[in-house]
Amino acid sequence: MQVSANTPPLILSIGEPAGIGPDIVLDLFVNRDRHTLPPFAVLADREHLTARAKHLRLDASIAQNLDDKNPTAWLEALANGLLPVISLTNPLHAQPSQPLASDGAGVVEAITRGVELVQKGNASALVTLPINKKSLYDAGFDYPGHTEYLGALASQWPGAENQSLPVMMLAGPALRAVPVTIHIPLVEVPKQLSEQAIMETARIMHRDLIKRFGISKPRIAISGLNPHAGEQGAMGQEDSTIIAPAIAQLQAEGITCFGPLPADTMFHGPARATYDAALCMYHDQALIPAKALAFDETVNVTLGLPFIRTSPDHGTAFDIAGTGKANPTSTLCAMQMAWDMAKSAAGQPL
Repeated sequence: MQVSANTPPLILSIGEPAGIGPDIVLDLFVNRDRHTLPPFAVLADREHLTARAKHLRLDASIAQNLDDKNPTAWLEALANGLLPVISLTNPLHAQPSQPLASDGAGVVEAITRGVELVQKGNASALVTLPINKKSLYDAGFDYPGHTEYLGALASQWPGAENQSLPVMMLAGPALRAVPVTIHIPLVEVPKQLSEQAIMETARIMHRDLIKRFGISKPRIAISGLNPHAGEQGAMGQEDSTIIAPAIAQLQAEGITCFGPLPADTMFHGPARATYDAALCMYHDQALIPAKALAFDETVNVTLGLPFIRTSPDHGTAFDIAGTGKANPTSTLCAMQMAWDMAKSAAGQPL
């Protein structure tokens, strides 16, 4: 267990209770001697986790009545061999692979309270387990996903008027990739792509690569939109009329970036060696290479927030929930990355 006197523990939100999030939390805790786990606590339903542990036949002792304002008690629970669970006021009832819209309130509460704990300084960073958007939509959730909801919560922080929009980064051992547009149909991408969106996203990347990742002079490779980056207009005008002017302005501001690059040649090994992060124009253009290169080790990091948030880069995996087959590697990597970023922010050695 990596404990630091100057860095509070991580806080985990349990995510979709019918998915593999509970399985992974229990697996990591029960097998903690095999992993290098940062100190943490989990926002969850204690009874629900107890039932899942019994279902998985895992010997997991869970702490009772933990105060969410006392991170010292979380550390004491871990030291005593107890899983530190901060109980939700909204109970969770879903069985493995059987999501319930009625659990939506608890899922959202875990995220909301996690952000509050980081804001108050009780936790150093938020690690979110996967959610099921369909269940949340059925419960009246009004946001496209985690990232957008976290942005809305961040907008309520003091000084939020100086904060930028949240930006999704997929960060793995071989590639950091950011899409300008995210959860929209492909046909909408050219309509929503703009110089401003590209520049704002690149500025956030530049700032957080320095602040959160400790890269003093980040290099950003920027992809084109069309095949062969438009082939000088033969396959689309967006590369020359939108992307290239944005790059020129960013360079004028002192940001090291280059492109637009053909997306089919910018992700092999020698190309990746020339940059620290890739800025792509749409969801799959960024996520496919990131996941292909390191599916289990890739972490979803939200840049542009006044707090640190990471998440495993996989979904709820209903097909294997409750079977004990879930791979905890991505969540472990998300916890480790959040812990490293928190220590970096506190000026501590990694």
